[in-house]
Amino acid sequence: MFSTIRRITLVVVFVLAGFVAGLVLTGRMRTAEEAGASVGETSQNRPAPTQPAPARTAASLGGLPDLTQAAEAAIPSVPNISSQQVVRTPNSPFMNDPFFREFFGNQSPFGYRERLQQSLGSGVVVSADGYVLTNNHVIGGERAEVSVTLSDKREFRAKIVGTDEATDLAVLKIDARNLPVLPWGDSSKLKVAEWVLAIGNPFGVLSQTVTLGIVSATGRSLEGQLGAYVDFVQTDAAINQGNSGGALINARGELVGINTAIFSQSGGYQGVGFAVPSNLAKHVMQEIINYGAVRRGTITGIDLYPLTERLAQRFRAPSASGVIVSAISQESDAYAAGVRQYDIVTTFNGAPVTDASRFMRLLSEAPIGGTCTLGLYRDGRTLTARVPIVQSGGTRARGR
Repeated sequence: MFSTIRRITLVVVFVLAGFVAGLVLTGRMRTAEEAGASVGETSQNRPAPTQPAPARTAASLGGLPDLTQAAEAAIPSVPNISSQQVVRTPNSPFMNDPFFREFFGNQSPFGYRERLQQSLGSGVVVSADGYVLTNNHVIGGERAEVSVTLSDKREFRAKIVGTDEATDLAVLKIDARNLPVLPWGDSSKLKVAEWVLAIGNPFGVLSQTVTLGIVSATGRSLEGQLGAYVDFVQTDAAINQGNSGGALINARGELVGINTAIFSQSGGYQGVGFAVPSNLAKHVMQEIINYGAVRRGTITGIDLYPLTERLAQRFRAPSASGVIVSAISQESDAYAAGVRQYDIVTTFNGAPVTDASRFMRLLSEAPIGGTCTLGLYRDGRTLTARVPIVQSGGTRARGR
């Protein structure tokens, strides 16, 4: 019996000892956890979590950049442009009919009537002493009377310094001083998806309207329309009628383009607008102011034709990039330099010639009076020719 009581006592002692040890161990572990948490909050050596929580910044939350200052500074430099002129229109509704004109020529047998033609658009103040840049189609004609209305409601009669139909640009001059001027930006540095603002006067009544978008593409050519000398900036910033001639600015408030055209099947905004890049606009403006016309280089005595896939295969060209010499005069400088009919021009001063528009732009910007090096492809061989560049007949100034 004594041994039984002893065994029971030992079991109870062991159970109590285990229970007490568990309590002590649990308490120690909990204390260690709490101490570890306390140390982790104050220690600089605590390892960073593998997936940190994102910071609540404007960028990570999808916020847009603050463009209010850029817009505020640019708006006063974008005036309203209005023009009007008297035009003669034939009374006969058949004057556009070729069969009717065959008998009567261009003279209407029913006489003419005069009507007032008006045009509205936007412009950009590019100098403090009154030079304003806009689109040629906003001016509407060399006999137009043009008015410039500034953001402070002052209205000025403008002089047409000159126009350039090839780039659809025009330079105006008003008698004003200390005007707010937009700083020029470098359009060659524009990147696709970069934020831009379009500022203008849509429909002629919504003055100084600002729309936001991105650069959709650069180096665009409008086939069959403008574009022979223009690498357009494409944007999805809303451009509507009346925005023509207005400013396209970047996030720093710099002028990077002159809003010029839209691609639309309805006549309204559809997210595809085009602007003349600022570098080209600045060059055209300086040419008009300094020389009364935009001087462009050309190569005389040759005719060029776009290189198609079919022609590339026929002449065994490696690709359809370039232009083909469809005809050449044997008395021309180009012929003397070694250029021959059916040569394919692949480079211009080392720059690749992708198509006819690209070639025309490179040629027009080359120094007049110098020479250019043409990279040619002929009968499976590549060769070069140094050809003189002369001045082409530019668009004359329309001074008033």
